[in-house]
Amino acid sequence: MSEYYLGIDVGSLSCDAVLVDGSGQPLAWTVVPTGARNLESIERARREVLASAGVGPEAVEALVSTGYGRERVPDKTAAVTEITCHARGIGSLHPGCRLLIDIGGQDSKAIRLGRDGRVLDFAMNDKCAAGTGRFLEAMARALEVEVAELGDLDPRDGDELTLSSMCTVFAESEVVSLLAEGTAIPRIVGGLHRAIANRTRALARRVADDFASLEVAMSGGVARNRGVVHALSRALGCDIFVPPEPDIVGALGAALIARERHQQAADSEVSS
Repeated sequence: MSEYYLGIDVGSLSCDAVLVDGSGQPLAWTVVPTGARNLESIERARREVLASAGVGPEAVEALVSTGYGRERVPDKTAAVTEITCHARGIGSLHPGCRLLIDIGGQDSKAIRLGRDGRVLDFAMNDKCAAGTGRFLEAMARALEVEVAELGDLDPRDGDELTLSSMCTVFAESEVVSLLAEGTAIPRIVGGLHRAIANRTRALARRVADDFASLEVAMSGGVARNRGVVHALSRALGCDIFVPPEPDIVGALGAALIARERHQQAADSEVSS
């Protein structure tokens, strides 16, 4: 009988689920909006990922939850911090990674990893939404564009605009003023992305001094924004690895941890 393991990452903007098989191979994943009723989002994510893989809920051997809403997941085997799950997830996708930068819906993290993939140190900004997914959503509204368009609007180079504030409220007012002055939207977008990159670099410096000597990766929904990735790469002075599905790194790590813990428990029972 095949074995399956599920990871669910309940974030502020999205609820992500990944299903892996007994060898740790990802079979299916989904990303759904968290919304105001996260229990409904959790159930929807679970239902969608199992349906996508053609697997019944009874075949899931273990479920590990992570994210800020991890304790809300019903029938979980364990709840594990997002720091640990993101480290495990990126380790499976990019084993050489020594610094992971995760920018989610409401917080940012810089995670320093050892050669064995274990967490050596981390820094987290969870007191302010500046530079996160919610920040970009607010700026997109002010610019009257879709948040998914921001990466393509970024000119990447040219006349660089500097924002005076990263506070979401003040930055939104500044964007409105810049638009009223006739400043081109791409120039404003480039300034926003550089501001995020500079703020993230300051966070990363709390766990690493020399970025050029490290393999750096990025996870979280903001990693889909090519403008932010480009600006951060320039700010750190190094290339940045972005997995094909950066949103699901935490959920993938949770699923792999579910598999490992279940198999360790089974091995322990056999040996005893």
